[in-house]
Amino acid sequence: MGKFTADAAKMLELIGGKENISAVTHCMTRMRFVLADPAKADIKGIEALPSVKGSFTQAGQFQVIIGNDVAEFFNDFTSVSGIEGVSKDAAKQAAKSNQNPAQKFMSNLAEIFAPLIPALIVGGLILGFRSFIGEVAIFDGGTKTLSETSQFWAGTYSFLWLIGEAVFHYLPVAICWSVVKKMGGTQILGIILGICLVSPQLLNAYSVASTAAADIPVWDFGFAQVQMIGYQAQVIPAILAAFVLVYLERLFKKITPEYLSMIIVPFFSLVLSVLIAHTIVGPIGWKIGDAIANVVYIGLTTNLRWIFAPIFGLLYAPLVITGLHHMTNAIDTQLSNQFGGTMLWPMIALSNIAQASAVLAMIVLQKGERERQVSIPACISGYMGVTEPALFGVNLKNGFPFVCGMIGSAIAATVSVGTGVMSFSVGVGGLPGFLSIMPEHMPMFFVCMAIAIVVPFVLTLIIGKKKGVH
Repeated sequence: MGKFTADAAKMLELIGGKENISAVTHCMTRMRFVLADPAKADIKGIEALPSVKGSFTQAGQFQVIIGNDVAEFFNDFTSVSGIEGVSKDAAKQAAKSNQNPAQKFMSNLAEIFAPLIPALIVGGLILGFRSFIGEVAIFDGGTKTLSETSQFWAGTYSFLWLIGEAVFHYLPVAICWSVVKKMGGTQILGIILGICLVSPQLLNAYSVASTAAADIPVWDFGFAQVQMIGYQAQVIPAILAAFVLVYLERLFKKITPEYLSMIIVPFFSLVLSVLIAHTIVGPIGWKIGDAIANVVYIGLTTNLRWIFAPIFGLLYAPLVITGLHHMTNAIDTQLSNQFGGTMLWPMIALSNIAQASAVLAMIVLQKGERERQVSIPACISGYMGVTEPALFGVNLKNGFPFVCGMIGSAIAATVSVGTGVMSFSVGVGGLPGFLSIMPEHMPMFFVCMAIAIVVPFVLTLIIGKKKGVH
């Protein structure tokens, strides 16, 4: 008999029995269930179990917080239930049956960008560090940069551009690969398609605006000419081109005899998708990306910023709950590539800090060991940029900390945008976020961080004491 056998058996009963579980898996601290009928789950009963520290539902999955012993609990649960666990990817696919079309779209978008986030964070950090050593004059009376005073730092400044360029200029390669992988296509074809969008043979996307139309190189087919324009750092053209490749590959697999598929399918799928990318979806995607970036940029830089910033700061945490926040990855990347930086991402980092600070106040208020087992890891995770444990495990369950975090985020966002704080790209969305902020904006970002820490913390303490939280 396992350590959690009794709790696992009771959870099986409270969750609606074996027939109500479509899939089950676990992550580092949580059991993840896909339920046939979520309404059958007795949430209060489940949360009353000694081994359970909380629960929430996100992206079609009912998640029960167990803690560091979740792997042992999972083994006991699968033993008493007779249900075999599945991979997290399989659980995500099963969970989509509980999602509406909008949620499915956002879930797919999130799964496309999730593998790219580490590279985007690294790229943002590298550009920030590179800018500090090569563009901030703080030596010899403020006349020289660090790279101008040392050959080592001059070489470092030059070397780091190699990585920064790989991340952002060649981003379409990564996007095409991720889309094709997500959609179950041939991944190497996705990589090749991405390379065809950023090949050195093409006119660099950054040079298009300064090049006269007559000087843009073309492929001349006699009856038609196609401009040889690259899509360096472009997000939406790469996504659209990859979808074209996936659907062409599926089409040719259906209509091609098996003995010819190895030749016909990859050849026609790749050639046609590259042609369509450069003639149809690439130009359309470019226009869409520019339009989205321009609208957000107007909201961040004109008098509308005094409306846009507090609303975004207030609503970002609720967006995380719905999963819609994943859309900001594409917008941030587009802003960074089009305008040389983004004012959107600093607000995201500040929102995460604000929600974590509300949890910090709850740690001070709550004395129970059971509550702290949830709130302390959630607070640390939130300050490191992952707020789901803080939101679902603490703030939403108590209500007022969530609102206090939103208020602190709104104030910090207003100050951030009002003073023009800008980052190179996305970064670590919590306290380490300052590393991606442009050096000239770091002092003001620290002020915004202080607001995002102090306001939610103080508000949560005041309201919590009035409510008698302990």
